[in-house]
Amino acid sequence: MPHLLNVWPQVRRQVQRAGHILLLLDYDGTLAPLAPRPELAVLPEEARRAVSRLQRRERYTVGLVSGRGLADLRGMVALPGLIYAGNHGLEIQGPGLEFLHPAADEWQGELAALVNTLENRLGGYNGILVEGKGLTLSVHYRLTPEEQRAGLAADFMAAVGELQAAGRARITRGKEVLEVRPGVDWDKGKAIARIAAGFPAGTLPVFFGDDLTDEDGFAAMAELGGISVLVGPARQPTRAAYRVDSPREVAETLTLLAD
Repeated sequence: MPHLLNVWPQVRRQVQRAGHILLLLDYDGTLAPLAPRPELAVLPEEARRAVSRLQRRERYTVGLVSGRGLADLRGMVALPGLIYAGNHGLEIQGPGLEFLHPAADEWQGELAALVNTLENRLGGYNGILVEGKGLTLSVHYRLTPEEQRAGLAADFMAAVGELQAAGRARITRGKEVLEVRPGVDWDKGKAIARIAAGFPAGTLPVFFGDDLTDEDGFAAMAELGGISVLVGPARQPTRAAYRVDSPREVAETLTLLAD
């Protein structure tokens, strides 16, 4: 998996040949550095400028595909004219796009009850944050001491395992986060494919992501003939074709694209 900036001339030629570029990015750990709490993951100014410049280019359509709730994602980025896909693509809004997964809407009442259950059950753990996001929930434990994490995971599964066994919930894991989604066959890859389907032949899709949940997006890039970029240290296995080291290098790459 080559470092993207080391093979930039090759990638640049591929971008230059494309009639249109659909540029999609994860937010946390990709466009913005990871932070102890979600509200502290502020978009760096260099990345903001690069995204804004690209969005104004006729050849580019830019979007965010994130595990954050849609309203939260919009608030953190606050740039008009982008595609915003929240809750791993269960909800998508943008120019000419309005999508809400039909099964997700039915799940909101059950999810709200589960948020309360987890807040009560996990309240004794230090540094825990149970974040209800309307269509999904996240349990953040970045600030939880290492010696408490095994017990936390066990209590989490005790609360959610029955829903998972019944097919009502889907559990995924990311960087110091446990996530619960509705038990439907949907992920970032399927959301990206849905977005890409609205663009004409000759469109080159590009996706940057850092976490395990972004692997579905990398797989979609392979099927669509696009460019996939892992942000962070090399790992195996990954479906990404290229890699950069950090959100700072993502901003540098976006600036190269804009130039």
